[in-house]
Amino acid sequence: MTPLDLKDPLEPLSEGTSPRRDLVARLFREHNEALLRFLAARLHSHQEAKEVAQEAYVKLLNLDRHQAISYQRAFLFKIAANLAVDRIRGRERNVRARETGLFDELREAHTPEHEAAVEQEVEQLEKLIGELPAKCRQAFLLYKIQGLEFSEVAARMALSERMVRDYVVRAILFCRVGLDKESHHG
Repeated sequence: MTPLDLKDPLEPLSEGTSPRRDLVARLFREHNEALLRFLAARLHSHQEAKEVAQEAYVKLLNLDRHQAISYQRAFLFKIAANLAVDRIRGRERNVRARETGLFDELREAHTPEHEAAVEQEVEQLEKLIGELPAKCRQAFLLYKIQGLEFSEVAARMALSERMVRDYVVRAILFCRVGLDKESHHG
């Protein structure tokens, strides 16, 4: 999503006027500065705060609910807070992926030989992950790659936390055994 100038985020959305558009325009006029301060404090970035605020206004415009302005203000801040959390989690996943990778064994010196070996291991790992049963693979990827907690994975997949833990452990063991076999045969 490209950042838009928030002087009037509603201008390009429609030609005419509507009660919904008027309500959101009023929210923007009355609460945008507070919303930007709220988001900037969470995101530690004024630019990202503007982008998230823009997304929140668009989501609010697209809702079918018609409620009093005080409820809409609270709902706008709730939408914005959820979008900010998504941004922060995305940042954390990126940092975690850069710092750790999937397994500690893959972190070593960056020589050309090592890079080739790591690339081969990553290809093998992708193949092994692809061989996992669907639910096991999904739980593993949500936990290890997206960085969700077991409880979040369980809720998303409609499973118990215990089942999610079991799937993740099975996936890790399967991948480690597969990588070990490949390194002994390769």
